[in-house]
Amino acid sequence: MITVLDVHEKPIFESSYTVQGGNFDEAGKVASQIKVILKKLGLQTDVVRKAALVAYESEINIVSYARKGTINISITPQRVKIETIDEGHGIPDIELAMQEGYSTADAKIREMGFGAGMGLCNIKKFSDQFQITSEIGIGTHLKMIILIENGA
Repeated sequence: MITVLDVHEKPIFESSYTVQGGNFDEAGKVASQIKVILKKLGLQTDVVRKAALVAYESEINIVSYARKGTINISITPQRVKIETIDEGHGIPDIELAMQEGYSTADAKIREMGFGAGMGLCNIKKFSDQFQITSEIGIGTHLKMIILIENGA
């Protein structure tokens, strides 16, 4: 299902976060901040859970595979939009990368418990809308929408 957002829809919250590639000590902090914000806004538990998971998986991908990246979040009464833009190697075969268990993680990343090949799959699974584009040598761009039920 594709929802066309009303051009007059005003965000109730917007923010942008920078994520440094390779910095596993900080990995997950942006997703934790986003989760706190969503809870403070009183969003449904399911929306908070999905958005936090999508943000976390996206953040781990930036830390694992890119030089740096940005996570943007925009919340309206109808939806949570999370967009990540990274400066990385890019994904040569998106269809392959979307398969459960497929990973290009090196031994170091796997030793830390990451790189199981479920990140992109989980992002797609927990998003109501998902879009991915990638360019070799430039990076990857993800757009995820989690819809908020009326009466939130």
